[in-house]
Amino acid sequence: MATDIDLHLGRRLRRRRRLLGLTQQQLALQVGIRFQQIQKYECGANRISAARLWQLAEALETPIAYFYEGLADALERKTPAASGGEVFSRKETLDLIQAYYQLEEHPRRRLLDLAKSLNAPAT
Repeated sequence: MATDIDLHLGRRLRRRRRLLGLTQQQLALQVGIRFQQIQKYECGANRISAARLWQLAEALETPIAYFYEGLADALERKTPAASGGEVFSRKETLDLIQAYYQLEEHPRRRLLDLAKSLNAPAT
């Protein structure tokens, strides 16, 4: 039976994989397992061992701490979803993030400044 922690880690795994534009098959090949195992991790059906979490973090180019971000809040609320989880599951969000990271550094900074200014309160 999946615990709240397993579900949280699985959701973070799915989010990071999708942000990088990887399929379950591609990620599985990188860590030497079958894609079905990635599916089981992502839905919380199987626990991720410490060694496997290390491999996944390396393959996804992220620190292990990424998987635990928001966990304390999720456990406190007794819901496994991290805040904003629905936003990151939308295709348009993933498309925007992928397009953003395809830009060079200077245009990326300018785009971020623009987005922040659009959300700033009117003075």
